[in-house]
Amino acid sequence: MNRKWVTMGDVARAAGVGKITVSRALRTPSKVSADTLEKVQKAVMELGYVRDETAGALSSQRSRVVGALVSTLEQPVFASTIRGLEEGLSAGGLQLLLGSTRYQPEKEALMVSTLLGRRPDALVLTSSDHTEDTRRLLSGAGLPVIELWELPEVPIHAAVGFSNRQAGRDMARHLIASGRRAPVFLRTERASDTRADMREKGYLDALEGHAPRIHSVSPREDQGGPDYGAEGLAQVLQRWPDTDAVICVSDALAVGALCEARRRGIDVPGALAVTGFGDIDVAGAAALDLTTVRIDGAAIGREAARLTLAACDGEDIKGTRIDLGYQLIRRATG
Repeated sequence: MNRKWVTMGDVARAAGVGKITVSRALRTPSKVSADTLEKVQKAVMELGYVRDETAGALSSQRSRVVGALVSTLEQPVFASTIRGLEEGLSAGGLQLLLGSTRYQPEKEALMVSTLLGRRPDALVLTSSDHTEDTRRLLSGAGLPVIELWELPEVPIHAAVGFSNRQAGRDMARHLIASGRRAPVFLRTERASDTRADMREKGYLDALEGHAPRIHSVSPREDQGGPDYGAEGLAQVLQRWPDTDAVICVSDALAVGALCEARRRGIDVPGALAVTGFGDIDVAGAAALDLTTVRIDGAAIGREAARLTLAACDGEDIKGTRIDLGYQLIRRATG
């Protein structure tokens, strides 16, 4: 297919005005007459004209675009963060360009390089696990980089999140304090899931003499989070029949584990506590009533947008670390 973009000249000819008049009508409509504005708008609609922002970006050194790379689009935990980020950026006149790295640092490296070629005003990343080449590229790019959902000691520029390790520690301590003696940490086996790694370390911190029990489920393309949770609980009970609590790395796994426990007729929470992480909608008291960790994802997104806009206005955000914390939500499953 031979693609031909509709140009401003095409609009000018259709409206019977000059290109400068079209430009003025699109950028500052108050400076043209109502009759001229109507002609231009009609031509734009009929021709399907989209304004080319590249020339303006070259002259102003601003693309008005922010690139965001999230670890996955399959889990709802990031949806509120992206919503808060998009709303905050939009209010400041910036547009969001979104991609998923699927927890793969090598894919992130490729996507970062591609995004930088688009000359974004900033980059937002939901991971702090980068290849050395990516870190070097980001550090030398001359644009703000905001890392979310984690709090690295030395962020590339700024970070907004919470302590995943402390959250994992608090959940494990809660279960042990409530009388659980054989809690298992259940996760998916991803080499580059730093948030899961930190929650696992928090679990280990809290054991205080209890034997560590960590089980990972191998990821497969045809499975989602609940599938991993159901499969994982079955494997855990076969491996450790005396398990009395399962600390799932996410609510998605916890949903599957809880459903598997009920299929087996296991008393939850009497014989088995099941906990998650994220407080997705289905985890609430009106649905599964799942004990979990609540994260204000929208607040993380809004704060990231605020930092991005501040940096674009010349504010130095280097070294900023904003801890928005979390809540341990105790419900019926543990």
